[in-house]
Amino acid sequence: MKVLFVCVENSCRSQMAEAWFNALAMKAVASSAGTKPADDIDPLAVKVMEEVGISMKNQKPKALTPEMVKEFDLIVTMGCIDSCPYSPGKTIEWNIEDPKGKGIEKYREVRDTIKREVENLIRGLLLKCSKKEQ
Repeated sequence: MKVLFVCVENSCRSQMAEAWFNALAMKAVASSAGTKPADDIDPLAVKVMEEVGISMKNQKPKALTPEMVKEFDLIVTMGCIDSCPYSPGKTIEWNIEDPKGKGIEKYREVRDTIKREVENLIRGLLLKCSKKEQ
């Protein structure tokens, strides 16, 4: 299973989701991309993820390509439904607020919300896989 997390700048929310998914999922992998990627990862996003023991220091924003949309089994958009890709049957939307410019407490809130969403996604994927095996 390959999951792609997408937001506009690929500097904060989608990067956190990618990091959480790759830290928590087994036998699945995630990446992230943006429709208008920033030059660098948001330093506050890096900081709040380091607080929970996950490093994003080596991550760089990546541009979303049509090939990526085809390559991944599931696409999760992060509050950018109007400007992010939609592929019927393989896109879900997490309407998660962008914390940019709102202080470190908002970043922590978004980090924790993304973790819960990723955990729910992983549980859902495991259920789906176990039903297919039956």
